Amino acid sequence: MSVPVLVPAVGESISSGVLSAWHKKDGDHVAVGDLLFTLDTDKVSSEVTALEAGVLKITVTEGTEVPIGSAVGEIDTAAAAPAAAEKLEAGSSKSGKDKAETKKSAPAPTPEVPAPKNPPASSSNLPAPTSAPATSSQLPTPTRPEGRVSRRRLTPLRRKIAMQLVNAQQTAAILTTFNEVDMSAVMSLRKEVQEGFQAKHGVKLGFMSFFLKATVEALKAVPQINAQLEGDELIENHYYDIGVAVGTEKGLVVPVIRGCETLSLAGLEKELLGYAVKAREGKIGLSDLQGGCFTISNGGVYGSLLSTPILNPPQSGILGMHKIQERPVAVNGKVEIRPMMYLALSYDHRVVDGKEAVTFLIKIKEALENPVRLFLD
Repeated sequence: MSVPVLVPAVGESISSGVLSAWHKKDGDHVAVGDLLFTLDTDKVSSEVTALEAGVLKITVTEGTEVPIGSAVGEIDTAAAAPAAAEKLEAGSSKSGKDKAETKKSAPAPTPEVPAPKNPPASSSNLPAPTSAPATSSQLPTPTRPEGRVSRRRLTPLRRKIAMQLVNAQQTAAILTTFNEVDMSAVMSLRKEVQEGFQAKHGVKLGFMSFFLKATVEALKAVPQINAQLEGDELIENHYYDIGVAVGTEKGLVVPVIRGCETLSLAGLEKELLGYAVKAREGKIGLSDLQGGCFTISNGGVYGSLLSTPILNPPQSGILGMHKIQERPVAVNGKVEIRPMMYLALSYDHRVVDGKEAVTFLIKIKEALENPVRLFLD
């Protein structure tokens, strides 16, 4: 009996995906729960496992876009399991080997060759043979130059990202405002409490949790940035579900940390760690990406010193973090070297005015330059 391998539904708004990789080969025996293939959609990647045991027959190749519910292969549930097949093959091989051994005879003795009475002159006294000219078949074949370009279809996720970014540029009045923050206090505090924090909570204290806490405080102070346009109406959010942009091998995703205002720094770090593991394993789900009201993007991990982040629609603001770099700054009338970070707030000018954007960044700056107020647990 053959059972079809179907493309499962992975979300209400997803109608197709790309079969990006088969994890089993055609003709392999699979068990229930074995990983069969990976399906990439415009939002998430999903791993599809076998629902039946048997021999796999692949009917759709890697890289093909497939509709939800379509068949990409089938499993022959009546095929013998590999253990039984190996046992049968081993028995046949042993029987054949026994028969061959009975027919095997002792090797014939090698006849003794008498030494010549007059040995030939040494090879060093013989004239060297004349080399024959190389024929065309013996000449090395010139290698063909590699192609100067390659062409491949965009993955659904990359197509979705492209569409979202273009949509953001075309539908919002995006403006970016900058400021900078002295990271000395945060760095000093992290160093002071890191050992005890990690021993108590089981996670390291990073920079992102400070930024999430500071963002919550700034959004409370400037609620216009926590709002969005919907037609002719302005919707102001009274919750603080903040997305954190994460770069993966397949593209950028923005998992959302829910209820940031209710989480401690330790709670935020645990949420961030959980998403980092999911992103690394390609297991971020559709529900992880929905419902954020603001986004933070950290280009500093790649060495970016300054950038203008693009909005994540329908949100009205996104905060860009950047590389921490030691620079000379004026402190109490003197020049000192401090670890500084540029901050960038891109916002929808239809919703947020310049004064509000500047105020938001100042609130972020004040919170990070006096981090004790963020209530370490």
